[in-house]
Amino acid sequence: MIEKEDPVISEEEAAQYDRQIRLWGLDAQKRLRGSRVLLAGVGGLGAELAKNLILAGIKGLTLLDHEQVSEESCRAQFLVPVSAQGQNRAQASLERAQNLNPMVEVHADPDRVEDKPDDFFLQFDVVCLTGCSRDLMVRVDQLCSQHNIKVFCGDVYGYYGYMFCNLGQEHSYVEEKLKVVKPSPSSNDGPEAKKAKVDPNETTMVKKTASFCNLKEALEVDWTSEKAKANLKRTPVDYFLLHVLLKFRTDKGRDPDPKSCADDSQLLKQIRDDVLEAMGLSGDLLSDEFISYCFSEMSPVCAVVGGVLGQEVVKALSQRDTPHRNFFFFDGRKGNGVVDYFGPN
Repeated sequence: MIEKEDPVISEEEAAQYDRQIRLWGLDAQKRLRGSRVLLAGVGGLGAELAKNLILAGIKGLTLLDHEQVSEESCRAQFLVPVSAQGQNRAQASLERAQNLNPMVEVHADPDRVEDKPDDFFLQFDVVCLTGCSRDLMVRVDQLCSQHNIKVFCGDVYGYYGYMFCNLGQEHSYVEEKLKVVKPSPSSNDGPEAKKAKVDPNETTMVKKTASFCNLKEALEVDWTSEKAKANLKRTPVDYFLLHVLLKFRTDKGRDPDPKSCADDSQLLKQIRDDVLEAMGLSGDLLSDEFISYCFSEMSPVCAVVGGVLGQEVVKALSQRDTPHRNFFFFDGRKGNGVVDYFGPN
């Protein structure tokens, strides 16, 4: 992570971010204003995340994407004009992204994230990976963990979406709590008057820490252990669905494609069986129903997952409020999301 000076908020920035400063404080906004973020993958989810971070007022955002704009990507990606088909997706997103907030330095990089050397990632405070292979995410996450750089991963597959975060072994933050008013020792109004009470009109800031594991550990849970078996009923099936979809991406070099729906559906079934068998779990854990709902990026799902992902990046950089630890899963069919932790305690 690069060394940086204490950022100064100008009068113009104070006016621009007035509402946010009132919400999470000047110090938190200063931390945001001094932070640089890398966003790899500017698809539908990447566009939502870029929008949220730019509007929040970070110092700089680098859009890294080697893909070209296609008809499919235009459906969920609102930063690229329809007329930009065939152009690089990061470069085509640059103008609209920059127009969201001229105070943020937005850059476009058309290179492949796989081709970037380790030193490239070390210039950022946060690295966000979308649309990347499992091996790449594990590699970048391990690298960044060694240099105290926060890592976020996320994807949207049809009606399903997820987010993972690794904020390090010891992430410090503050949480706003209602202030507890201690009774006066001289009170003689009975036992009720001597109990501590919460003042709804006054709050105090409480310092806390949270510990995170790396992505490799989170994905390599031993489901044959007694403790894991005991927790299996409470485990969201989305976790196992994620394993299936990441394996599909590894095997095919892409995500399930509506143009090859029949073939991809059969392959998803086979991968589901292979993945669960390798984990020592029954294939019945993940029914065939998921196959019909994991094609393409759905705009509403991108908006929800991108909103949560943006919120968590802002919380991590500003060191305000309790972070999600360490997965968030969203099911657009049910319209609900769940936060759960996977990995060593």
